[in-house]
Amino acid sequence: MHLARKKYRRVGFMKPVGPKCIEFNGLVVDKDAAMFASVFGLEEDIALMSPLTLTSGTTRQFLDGEIAVDAPADIILAACAKLESKYDFLIIEGAGHGGVGSVVGVNNAKVAAMLNAPVLLLTGGGIGNVIDAVELNLALYEREKSSVKVIMANKLFAEKRLHSMTYLKKAFAAKDMLVTSAFDYLPILANPTLQHISELVGLPLHGDPNDRTRICHNIQLGAASSQKVIDHLVPSTLLIVTSSRDELLVTASALHHIPEYKSRLTGLLIAGHVPVSSITQRIIDDSNIPYIRIEGASSDIFYQMREHVSKIGPEDLEKINLINSMAERYIDFDAIDATL
Repeated sequence: MHLARKKYRRVGFMKPVGPKCIEFNGLVVDKDAAMFASVFGLEEDIALMSPLTLTSGTTRQFLDGEIAVDAPADIILAACAKLESKYDFLIIEGAGHGGVGSVVGVNNAKVAAMLNAPVLLLTGGGIGNVIDAVELNLALYEREKSSVKVIMANKLFAEKRLHSMTYLKKAFAAKDMLVTSAFDYLPILANPTLQHISELVGLPLHGDPNDRTRICHNIQLGAASSQKVIDHLVPSTLLIVTSSRDELLVTASALHHIPEYKSRLTGLLIAGHVPVSSITQRIIDDSNIPYIRIEGASSDIFYQMREHVSKIGPEDLEKINLINSMAERYIDFDAIDATL
């Protein structure tokens, strides 16, 4: 989107099938469409950008015949036609793998075919697993008679980028497709912000609201003595502390005002069923350190956080700016545009 806007005056975005929805400007829309609307100032088009949402009950209604068989396709076609009349370049994002949307008759491959949209197929890094995944998806796209023009490998390991791309190009040399690459794998893009942690656990983020976009590059379980925990803090750590650990909570709160430690301690996730003592709670609140209060065992929460991979939201300006600058370095938009 960033690169297209550098070349074209009017660039639009659409996610025809929205499986993950939120409320945005009074409408229920796909969360990715809402993000693009917010970041690129396209709010007026949000209803067209997310024309079909798969909310609770949609699958049942479609299979029971309460939604007409042709309705999903007609809705998508109408929205796309309006966007095409308005924009010089339109990005249409699929949802998950090629088959997503099949339950209502509009999987990604079928949508691409009916919109006459050439396809850029995004893959992970590697060689064998990428080839296997592409071949599996190509079978569906070929069945639907949609045209896959670009294969783009993403999340490549920097030291293996040249090696991986050499063999991926060999693997698909017989096909009429451009094989290209996107970004190297970067933990900074996979790691969550404090705001995302708050949304993940469904609990409010307290403390300084200006810190909500700070990225948690590391997650540490505060199980050792206070001194050892503090000594072993690495940059941008989300510290999980049991609610009964008054001395560690007080120490971490006090360090929030020291620049050296503020850069190392992103915030606290205070776990446990035992209430935080009143004096400790006052110290935490007075320090303005970001924290989330959650019931449950700290060890369980630690593993939940470690398994979580963050999606990027409109408030993640640090990540968005990084992505835009990386796109200019890594992605050959002119080559892709010419192929599509």
